[in-house]
This record gives sequence, structure tokens and C-alpha cells, in this order.
Amino acid sequence: MTSMTGRVLRDRNAGLYLGAVVVSGFGSSALWLASGIWVKELTGSDGLAALCQFALWAPTLTGPLLGTLADRTRRRPLLVAANLALGALLLSLFAVDTAGRLWILFAVLVLYGACGVVTDAAEAALVATAVDKELLGDFNGLRMTANEGMKLVAPLAGAGLFAAYGGARVALLDAVTFALAAGMFALLRVRESVPVPDRSSLRARTAEGARYLWGHARLRPLVLAGGLTMLSSGISGAALFAIVEGLGRSPSYTGVLYVAQGAGSVAVGVASGALMRRIGARGFAGVGIALTAAAAVLNALPNDAAVLVGSFTNGVGLPCVLIAGLTAVQRETPDALVGRVAATANTLMFTPTALGIAAGAALVESVDHHVLLPVLAGARLLIAAPLLRPREWVTSRPPSA
Repeated sequence: MTSMTGRVLRDRNAGLYLGAVVVSGFGSSALWLASGIWVKELTGSDGLAALCQFALWAPTLTGPLLGTLADRTRRRPLLVAANLALGALLLSLFAVDTAGRLWILFAVLVLYGACGVVTDAAEAALVATAVDKELLGDFNGLRMTANEGMKLVAPLAGAGLFAAYGGARVALLDAVTFALAAGMFALLRVRESVPVPDRSSLRARTAEGARYLWGHARLRPLVLAGGLTMLSSGISGAALFAIVEGLGRSPSYTGVLYVAQGAGSVAVGVASGALMRRIGARGFAGVGIALTAAAAVLNALPNDAAVLVGSFTNGVGLPCVLIAGLTAVQRETPDALVGRVAATANTLMFTPTALGIAAGAALVESVDHHVLLPVLAGARLLIAAPLLRPREWVTSRPPSA
């Protein structure tokens, strides 16, 4: 563990924030899987079960608009109130006991996703204030580690709790985690001034964040590279079952590959701060994207060991551009704009994943994955190339500690 990582873990605000991420992330990941099982059990429909994920994801399309809300008030009280409100909202799922009441579940999931967009923007802005800027890279890496770590254990816990006690108990667990997160956010020691009232229209305030991001010479390339990488990730993700079939394995083997990828993401999160100080945000992002290119080639090989290594490598490489992009936004955006700029960046980086999944679902039916994945590898190298110019590594480094 690097000395900087140790400093993050010893920092009171950073520790409280990471604790909130761990507990709320556990509950969210548990509900993420349990909601689909719940719908499947009540209706028998695979399509309706899949809509649970769409309901959670859809609000990210309005990220720039929702992120503006995070810039209109102090972020710590907003996070406390939003987490408590989500906890209370989840208790309404105790009323879902028949297929006819599933509309309650879908309504809650949409509101859950919308609140998530607002709180993600508020968290990004609050962290930029509460955590020393030289620690932001380490902090964001540890946040990624915490998120990915929860994804490895929480879905199984959620499925087990659902099997034993039903969906309402999973919702109750999630509500408790949000209450705990609210308490941790309330304990943060941070000075926030009340935002200056802005009489311009909501549309104008939203556009201001987008203009700042697009006009920033260092932020724009990172966010665009992140979006293109996630687009290609969606395409390769759609080929996962074809990869497993090519190995002669059952579909359940995808779980093993997910664990391998998650382990890679956990590992890189711990090292991200030190790596960004060494080669800069752009270099870190570029190397990560290049690793995903190598992973695509490995996943195209008809060999179990190669595919496992490829999954792990993809897990290491994929978060790099996301961590680099968020850290750059926090460092280089004025406090009054961080919420909407972070939300806009998240929309631009994560929305392409869904488009990639849709495109990949069509491509995998007509193009052999042994051909598709090497083509994606080449595309990823083209995305990485502008970020791997050595002169860019120097200019994108944060100030030395």
C-alpha cells in the first residue's frame, strides 16, 4: 500500500466517505440482482426482469440536467437528505406482493436511479472540497475498489436473502444501508458556503456545465476517450456468452469471468493514485485502454487460461480512464460547476455502454467473436494513441505532493 493510500485511509473525511460508499454500495448491489429475480418470480417474464436494469440506468440520460441540482445547494445536507429519502422510499416495496403491484417496484427503481445521478454529482463535488486535491487520485481509486469489491459479494448476499425471506427484506437491507450512509455523510467536517442564487434558467445552467467540459483542453479528450472505451466495452460484453460457448463451458461460467474482471478492478483501484502521479492522468488512461485492447485479443483465444487472464486484464484496464476522467473533473472544475460537469462527464462516459450492448447484440449474431474481438482491440489502440504521447503525460500530471 502506498504512503498516499495510507494518508487517504487515515483522513477522517475520506474514511467516512468510503464507509458510506461501502455500505450503500452493498445494499444497492444486493437490490440490483434481487429486483430482477423478484420480477421473474412474480411474472415468469425475462423481458420484464431485464427492464429492472433499464429502469435503474435510464435516468443517467438526464445526467447533465440532474447534476445541475447538485450545484444549487450545499452538497453535504443534500447527500444526507437524499440518502434518508431513498431509505424511506424503499420501504414502499413491502407493498409489492403480486404482479399487479410491480409498477411500484419499477417506479421506485426509476426514482432510485435519478437520485443516484444527483448524489453521484453531489459526491464528486463534495469530495473535491473535503479531500486534499493531491489525494483525489488515490481516493477515486479506492472508491472504485470499494464499489467493485461490493459487486463481488453483495449480489450473492442479495440473492440468498431473497431466497430466504423475499424481496421486501432485501429492500429493507438497502434502506438500512442508506440510513447508515446518511449518518456518515452527516459526520463529514467540511465548510460549504451557500451557493450564490442564479436567476438564469435551468436549461442555461445545464448548458454552462456542458460548455465548460467541452471547452476544456484537458478534460474533453479524457471524457471522449472514456465514452468510446465504454462503447467498445458494451460491444465486447455482448459477446461474453459467445466466448463462454467457444470454450465449451456452460453459461454459468460467465460468473467466473465476472469475478476475474472484478478482481482486476479492485487491484487497480489501490494503485491508481500512485500511477497517475507517475505518468499523469492521460498516460494512466491511455495505458488502461491499451490493456483493454490486449484483453480483447486474449478473450478471442480458445483457451480457458487466456480468457481468465483477459478478463482480469480487462478489469485492470477499464477503470483507468474512468478514474482519470473523474479525478481531472474534480481538480480542474470550479466548485460552483463541479456537480453539473461531473454529471455530464458521467453521462458521456457511461451512456455509450448501453449503445455498445445494443450494437454488440446485433453484431455477435452475424460476426464470429474470434474476428470481432481483435477488431475491437485495434479500435481501442486507436482510442488510446492520442493519450499515450509522452509530451501529454507531463502536462497532465497533478502537482507533486
